[in-house]
Amino acid sequence: MINEAILQMSYWEIIAALLSIFYISLAIKQNIWCWIAAFFSTLIYSILFFDATLLMSSFLNAYYLIMAIYGWYSWKIRNDYKDSNLKISTLNLSVNAKIIVVLSIISIVLGYYMTNYTNTSYAYLDSTITIFSLVATYMMTKKILDNWIYWIIIDSAAIYLYFKKEFYVTSILYNLSFFSLYGMEKRI
Repeated sequence: MINEAILQMSYWEIIAALLSIFYISLAIKQNIWCWIAAFFSTLIYSILFFDATLLMSSFLNAYYLIMAIYGWYSWKIRNDYKDSNLKISTLNLSVNAKIIVVLSIISIVLGYYMTNYTNTSYAYLDSTITIFSLVATYMMTKKILDNWIYWIIIDSAAIYLYFKKEFYVTSILYNLSFFSLYGMEKRI
């Protein structure tokens, strides 16, 4: 069984996962080459997820691809990656509850559309992961600490989705991310 799973893994998926790890490692060091790794990782994932009929995950990675270009631009041209004016903040329970309700409604509507008008797999789960990821990414850019709670839940759902679609390397990558975030939550 394990041998079959290894044989089914795509070399492109392995490359994308490795590039994701390079991205994270370089970003931690604030090395501008992180954006090149992010660009190619998200490009590969966009194609892989599209081929696997995970259309919203493909869209999400296309968004990340654009963010990689923006990140390169910000760090190289504008040199504003060390914005000291942006302070870490949190949202109160009421704001988080409103965000969750609104994003859940958008996810259901989008999931319904994707189920009825496309050939996407796991339409509701894929849509939910994408919608919440977009907002969690925005929260990260604004240094809103609550984003880690969103990412723990998003990564848990993504592990399941990508495992079901036989993206085993990506599931492992998200497991590592999940446990990293969960460990961070325990330190805060």
